[in-house]
Amino acid sequence: MTDTPPPPANPQAPQQPQINAPLIMHGQYIKDLSFENPRAPQSLIEQTQPQLTLNVQVANRQFDAKTFEVALTIEANAKTPKDEPLFVLELVYAGTVSLGEVPQEAIGPLLFIETPRLLFPFARAVVANATREAGFPPLNIAPVDFVALYRQQLEANAGRMPGIAGGPVGHA
Repeated sequence: MTDTPPPPANPQAPQQPQINAPLIMHGQYIKDLSFENPRAPQSLIEQTQPQLTLNVQVANRQFDAKTFEVALTIEANAKTPKDEPLFVLELVYAGTVSLGEVPQEAIGPLLFIETPRLLFPFARAVVANATREAGFPPLNIAPVDFVALYRQQLEANAGRMPGIAGGPVGHA
């Protein structure tokens, strides 16, 4: 009985067909993160219920015909009942995406709804970790309704899709 070597790999093997996905996420990253704790350590000693203000915005920047950077900006401000600042957090969490062959009317929802939905859980974790590391309880942001933000922008633009190379899309 002789050992038979395995057959050589076939270099001419057919490649898998490329799937044309409507949205491909190339990467995601913290673009800007700022946390201010102006009254520390006093703010950490006092146990008061903070008044929290939260603002969420979506913006994009176009690199070429099908490639975009979508940025999710989260701003959180906490104050004491006496209007003294506890903390100020600003996060810009972004992702680079490419769009497949999609109809023109799908571009807005893909950039302003679907991409922020993909980015949000990671941005939420950054916010929770930053507040926890600063000595506060983790700030767990409730899910954001990106469909409502997109509709708000459509209404503000008289039914037209928000500009592809535009600024903020809305506030939560």
